[in-house]
Amino acid sequence: MFPKKYSKLLFIFFMGLSMSLLMTLIITYINTGYDNLYYKRFLKAWSVSLPVAMIVTTIVAPIVEKFVDKITK
Repeated sequence: MFPKKYSKLLFIFFMGLSMSLLMTLIITYINTGYDNLYYKRFLKAWSVSLPVAMIVTTIVAPIVEKFVDKITK
């Protein structure tokens, strides 16, 4: 189990990991279809999308959190 102080970092990691994984799987399939090289194309695309997702999540998550705090009671 991880200490509570790492919760935001873990949130960023798992959110970026899951979003980039699912989106890359789906978009690669839609754009290129499924064949013997599908997983190779997916891994190549995911190697780009994962770091981008981590950076974007790090920047956007605090902004969204503040916005949600403002619009909820």
